[in-house]
Amino acid sequence: MPSSRKGVKSQTHGRKSRSTGTKTRTRVGQVRKPRRDPERQLETCRRELAEAREQQAATAEVLKVISRSAFDLQLVLDTLVESAVRLCDADHAWLFQREGEFFRWVTSFGHATDLRAQLRDYFKPRKVPVDRGSITGRTAMEARAVHVPDVLADPEYTWSGAQKIGGYRAALGAPLLHKGTVVGVIFVAKTVPQPFTAKQIELVTTFADQAVIAIENTRLLNELRQRTDDLSETLEQQTAASQVLQVISSSTGELEPVFQAILASATRTCDAKFGLLYRIENGAARIISKLGIPPALAEYLKRGPHRPPLNRVSPLTPIGRLIQSRQLVHIADYRTDQSYLDRDPLTVAAIELGGIQTLLVVPMIKNDALMGAILIFRQEMRPFTDKQIELLQNFAAQAAIAIENTRLLNELRESLQQQTATADMLKVISRSAFDLQTVLDTLAESAVRLCSADRSVIRRRVGDTYPVAATYGFSQPQRDQLERYSPKPDRGLIFGRTLVEGRTVHIPDLLADPEHKRPDSANVLGVRAGVGVPLIREGNVVGVLTVVRREPRAFTQKQIELAETFADQAVIAIENARLFDEIQDKNRQLAEASQNKSQFVSSMSHELRTPLNAIIGLTEMMVKNAARFGTEKAQEPLQRVNRAGTHLLGLINQVLDLSKIEAGKLELNPQTVQLAPLINEVIGTAGQLAEQNKNRLVVDAQENLGALTVDPMRLRQILLNLLSNACKFTKAGEVKLTARKVSNGSNLIEFAVSDTGIGMTAEQQAKLFEEFSQADATTAQRFGGTGLGLALSRKLARMMGGDVTVTSEPGKGSVFTVRLPGSAES
Repeated sequence: MPSSRKGVKSQTHGRKSRSTGTKTRTRVGQVRKPRRDPERQLETCRRELAEAREQQAATAEVLKVISRSAFDLQLVLDTLVESAVRLCDADHAWLFQREGEFFRWVTSFGHATDLRAQLRDYFKPRKVPVDRGSITGRTAMEARAVHVPDVLADPEYTWSGAQKIGGYRAALGAPLLHKGTVVGVIFVAKTVPQPFTAKQIELVTTFADQAVIAIENTRLLNELRQRTDDLSETLEQQTAASQVLQVISSSTGELEPVFQAILASATRTCDAKFGLLYRIENGAARIISKLGIPPALAEYLKRGPHRPPLNRVSPLTPIGRLIQSRQLVHIADYRTDQSYLDRDPLTVAAIELGGIQTLLVVPMIKNDALMGAILIFRQEMRPFTDKQIELLQNFAAQAAIAIENTRLLNELRESLQQQTATADMLKVISRSAFDLQTVLDTLAESAVRLCSADRSVIRRRVGDTYPVAATYGFSQPQRDQLERYSPKPDRGLIFGRTLVEGRTVHIPDLLADPEHKRPDSANVLGVRAGVGVPLIREGNVVGVLTVVRREPRAFTQKQIELAETFADQAVIAIENARLFDEIQDKNRQLAEASQNKSQFVSSMSHELRTPLNAIIGLTEMMVKNAARFGTEKAQEPLQRVNRAGTHLLGLINQVLDLSKIEAGKLELNPQTVQLAPLINEVIGTAGQLAEQNKNRLVVDAQENLGALTVDPMRLRQILLNLLSNACKFTKAGEVKLTARKVSNGSNLIEFAVSDTGIGMTAEQQAKLFEEFSQADATTAQRFGGTGLGLALSRKLARMMGGDVTVTSEPGKGSVFTVRLPGSAES
């Protein structure tokens, strides 16, 4: 950096130092003589206000750049590092992005052009590892802001090469955190060993958060672009395939419109100039369709010796090679192909008259028979992509289908119609899984429509009868007659015969069936042909689906299979409804059982607390008045009894609280509480717990916490539970209670209890807040406890609108955090 700029910086720092000193003296003066120098106080407020406005303006400018340059990540990152330098009184800033397990230098600000080039060349072959040797690696390792006032005085700093080029002394690293993972680091530095202020560190952290937003926006945008491109390409291909299928479906045996549609779609979606379609029979190829052929080549093919059929195809030509290998042929530069070098007449004409340079020919194969080939061409040297090759193969398959048989088309159309209707029906089933009547009505209707029938009936077993569950196609009088009639298992009707045989029954003409006993049904109900399908669950018939026609016409095998599918779906729907009803009933039973349990626990807890309180009171009296009662020699046993009774009473109270919460009967008593006295009271109580294991109890409460509207007894209970746990699992260490306002605009009050104890693994943390659960059996044996305190603390915090969370590492201690919504006074 130029020396003149350094001078300016030094003067600036000097002014800031003097300003700070002035500010300090002003504060001292204020203490000694209030309101002695209001002008100096006003000047300090104005300066701080100007700094805050400048920071807000810079933040707003960065956000504006992010919103306007969502597609230009580099511009956003450049703006961020520039703002970080300007607002943090720094000399330069770098930004690193994560690549696997390392970090790559991305951009910088504050360097001259030649120095920036040196840095780029320095970092180009180097990637910063996650270790403590660099500010960036250390920041990534700790996942928090790292501040080093002088890197040359830091014994762990090893990146002297970068320091020599950059000339920095003081350094600050802020992590770019996305979902708990460090995805980058902002590195801000000064050329003098001067610390950054807390406000500057906080500001750089804010810029890091904005960088994360910009990087994530860009990533999402790129994904969206790629997906949009893929979807557009897929949509175009699907549209082309759909158009071809539409032409095939509308064709009545005339294949030329189908071939033209295939060639048009193939050349358009594969970005080709023109195409040919060959029919291959007995090793001979003939052109049966052309699209966009250059006039000179078209005239040559029409008049020359190669006019179709091409009875003698040279094995050197692309079509000749395809016939021999039955594999696709892709030539990137046709002029280098051996057939052109050997001056094959057709190849020469294709190149010199048609201007062909790149071609692709794919076979049309059906049932292992080579039926033809599709060729597409480009007049520039540009190979086709794998996706285009695959797409042309699909078109070839469609052409083979069209050539082979129009009957397949009719079957395909019918199959598509059935699949669509089945999908619609399954959609209804999924949306109405617990509305059995809607599902059965839909099944009855779909069975009629897709089986080309007129009417349908679904009967469902209820005890020994089979009442009507759903119908379709019957008039109301006919339905009334069906509901009055109660059929029985006999072979005289479709329904009865299906029950007797327990399998599908098909009668093409009821009047011609020798076992049919109800000829009047043909007149009254208009039934002549029908299919009966049993609804079978676990080997038992639970109903019958009957599909009938008014005319004597047999159902096809596919239609019968479709009716059987509908019957299976009806069974599933009936079973789902039955299981849902059972689950609902079980849930009611479980709710009643839980209520009864809570009431029992509450009653028993009350019954136990009365004698326990008597025992505790009596032992306390006998200990304090030992001389009076003659219990001097029983002091220690009486104290043990008193401690055991007090412990048991605490457990009973916890169990009672839990049962009240589960029963919804625990009531809070919210009051406006000053937090400072409450914290002092809790610490006073917890002091004895800390002394038992020789722990140091520390309090770090933010000034002016104010008041909080909360149940004070329950808040004390939560904090004492957490402090008790921390003291229990820490030996000769530190237990700390921190209280602060959350500064993210959420109006939350946060209490954090941290310790330097044994810590926990992720698996242990996962079950920590479960009732009667501890970290593991070893911990329970070693430290005791019932596993109720934390579960109760979380439930109480959530009842007050907050929560309790934990972070921990084995061997490094734990941090339990309580967050509660603040009140207006706070």
